[in-house]
Amino acid sequence: MNIALIILLVFGFFILLSSFFTVKQQTAVVVERFGKFLSIRQSGLHLKIPLIDRIAGRVNLKIQQLDVIIETKTKDNVFVKLKVSVQFMVIKETVYDAFYKLEYPHDQITSYVFDVVRAEVPKLKLDDVFERKDDIAIAVKRELNEAMTTYGYTIINTLVTDIDPDIQVKNAMNRINAADREKTVAEFEAEASRIRIVAKAEAEAESKRLQGQGIANQRREIAKGLVESVDVLNRVGINSQEASALIVVTQHYDTLQAIGADANSNLILLPNSPQAGSDMLNNMIASFSASNQVGELMKKRNGKGTSRRENNIELPEKPEAPETPETEE
Repeated sequence: MNIALIILLVFGFFILLSSFFTVKQQTAVVVERFGKFLSIRQSGLHLKIPLIDRIAGRVNLKIQQLDVIIETKTKDNVFVKLKVSVQFMVIKETVYDAFYKLEYPHDQITSYVFDVVRAEVPKLKLDDVFERKDDIAIAVKRELNEAMTTYGYTIINTLVTDIDPDIQVKNAMNRINAADREKTVAEFEAEASRIRIVAKAEAEAESKRLQGQGIANQRREIAKGLVESVDVLNRVGINSQEASALIVVTQHYDTLQAIGADANSNLILLPNSPQAGSDMLNNMIASFSASNQVGELMKKRNGKGTSRRENNIELPEKPEAPETPETEE
């Protein structure tokens, strides 16, 4: 009798313990009585009637993520694999719908993702798929929200996390990218070369301009020095012709001295006779004299009237009357 009582007490104790159950945070428990829905219990310690009530299931209220990989074709007939990550959760107020209306939520979500992606991607070219992946994600989220809200689920976010075209297509895209970059490099190198050439030409032009200014200034100063030298010689009684001859001879011998001072010079000055300076001066004087005479003649001709000449054209002279022979009386 005592053994039976002990067994009964132990059995009653376990039944009593089975009456209590706990629910974890962010979890909901569905309780049924004789197979019929009774209540939804939230986190904490709860009591149920043993052998009558039972826990039908537990619903996770945390945010969950489902990764879906879809292979589809783009508008330019390129097959591409997309990885779409769907973040969803059960609405706390609609645990009943989530538990009783939908048995396999992951399969349902996957089907909707396949449907939307295969409807959106064929409208786009491969480059547009990369650029407009956010639009694809938004379209998936919109379609899923409309469908899954009925079953007590809400879609937090959808992300297109990977776009993987065929390996041959990726290699072709890499070659196109490399060729485009090489073209850009060639354009920059050509522009740099052009800038160097232009800068060099501008530098040479500036150098020649400065050299020309230097030579002009040098000649101007030489001319001033010659004028001053002639004036000094005139003041001591040497006329202009003798002064010019003296200056020319002096410069001639200065030039010879400068050439002889350079041991590496290969210059030969012709003619190189002692009277070369005098001959050059005489030729210059003769040229100046001839040009002065021509100028004076032109001035005289321009000063006369146009009776005999018009527009530098010589008019013919009037013929004289022929002499008549004398007759004897």
